[in-house]
Amino acid sequence: MSEVEFSRGADWLNTVGLRPTKQRLGLAALLVGDGHNRHVTAESLFAAAKESGQPVSLATVYNTLRAFCDAGLMQEITVDGSKSYFDTNMHDHPHFFWEDNGELTDAPAEELEITRLPKAPDGTEVAKVDVVIRLRQRSRN
Repeated sequence: MSEVEFSRGADWLNTVGLRPTKQRLGLAALLVGDGHNRHVTAESLFAAAKESGQPVSLATVYNTLRAFCDAGLMQEITVDGSKSYFDTNMHDHPHFFWEDNGELTDAPAEELEITRLPKAPDGTEVAKVDVVIRLRQRSRN
């Protein structure tokens, strides 16, 4: 990994005051080091860390992703109530979930229109609306 990637990762952590441990710096560099947003699972980030030669456990990856989410650096998108993806793009936007390969990607926000939501129960307010559009290849008949 390049010095620029590590620097971007350190800057990302510094924006929210997270202590830049060796593991956090390495994972941050993988997530934002090239300047692009990412959708990752803990397992895919763990594999990328191993591939880049970073000695990190899967438990550390999970804990670090949780710390990044808690600090407001990432958001967690849950698919099927059990599969979590972590997104470095913190702007409100919809997602495509590609059922054929399990990939999560950004969907064009400018094409989404939500005209009305159900009324929240008394004493509550809508905190956030997550939109995940599931896609699959059409059957060829």
